Amino acid sequence: MADKRDLLILGGGLVGMTLALAAAKKGISSHVVDRADPAELTAEGFDGRASAISTASWNLFKNIGLADALEPHGCRIESIAVTDGMKPGRIDFTPEPHEGTLGRMFPNRTLRLALFEAAKDEPLIAWHAKANVVERQRGEHGVSATLGDGTVLEASLLVGAEGRGSPTREEAGFTMAHWDYRHRAIIVGLTHEKPHDGVAWEIFYPDGPFALLPLLDDEQGRHRSALVWTVDEKDAAGVLALSDRAFQREVEKRMHGIFGAIEMQGGRSSYPLGFQHTAKIIDHRLALVGDAAHGMHPIAGQGLNLGLRDVGALVEVLVEGMRLGLEPGDAQMLARYEKWRALDSLMVMGATDTLTRLFGIPGKLASAVRRFGMGGVQRMPALKRFFMDEARGMSGELPELLKG
Repeated sequence: MADKRDLLILGGGLVGMTLALAAAKKGISSHVVDRADPAELTAEGFDGRASAISTASWNLFKNIGLADALEPHGCRIESIAVTDGMKPGRIDFTPEPHEGTLGRMFPNRTLRLALFEAAKDEPLIAWHAKANVVERQRGEHGVSATLGDGTVLEASLLVGAEGRGSPTREEAGFTMAHWDYRHRAIIVGLTHEKPHDGVAWEIFYPDGPFALLPLLDDEQGRHRSALVWTVDEKDAAGVLALSDRAFQREVEKRMHGIFGAIEMQGGRSSYPLGFQHTAKIIDHRLALVGDAAHGMHPIAGQGLNLGLRDVGALVEVLVEGMRLGLEPGDAQMLARYEKWRALDSLMVMGATDTLTRLFGIPGKLASAVRRFGMGGVQRMPALKRFFMDEARGMSGELPELLKG
């Protein structure tokens, strides 16, 4: 007899696996299929990236039981400093003491380890790792996926969570707006002489943002940050080819000594930056979540958080519908999910794209205008509060799982 489940989630990354766990907490079963080997994804040195987990996303992790496993590894973001090339006129976003933090920084490896460990012990999740999907079917009464070894998995609703290159989305023929920023993000770990005090720095240069993201001190007590340096694609190969010493000198120039002496930790990695957004995120017995639906510039660190809001909204819609006797693939439920997510995702992505273009305009006049505007924001508490609520993910209609 086939093991038919409520959800068939294709893609077991950070968003896909969080969806499976959040659904399981509400009694919703799933198949999770991923091509990757979990051992490789969690290997030391596989991925040097780190993610900013907003206040709302942290609430989600708490509500699905991951906080105890993650808490010791997260660095609190106490404030965010935004500056145009380290010139006068910066903005400091610092919440009031009773509001807590602006979020937490986690290495992606740490997030994967916690998610995979929780999924391994969850009976409502059937995890199919190192598996290729060779056929997808969406019928009147359910969906199925055929794996490379001939296994057929069945469910009520198909969820595309494979990331930017989602084959599920492509096969369904979704229309997508997309463009290439012709920029590349270079990622590397740093140790530094002075403590970061939980401050995340976003330093804007004409060739792209230069972000310093706070991490916990290492076992030797060395202060650490993750660097995400955006460079023009035409310059990226040259920057990546620099010797360690030359690369470090270029980084030091852009840091203006804010953390004192620095050292590079581990190798450099990079990835191209682009914008993509689907015109719709649902179809017959199909929903998209995370980067399969919307991919953005990392300038504001909101990509993963936007995907986690998809998770919270989809689970809430499913729970309410199933309570009324509807099954997970019901068209009315999916329509509500799309309506809920459409405006929020478009606003966040639009704001991110605007920031990218605004701070990319070269010249002294453009810089002066930006700094004048930033100085105005610094002096207007209500406007700063708006931007902080956006950064914390606490604005708009929040799903219950993302509330405190």
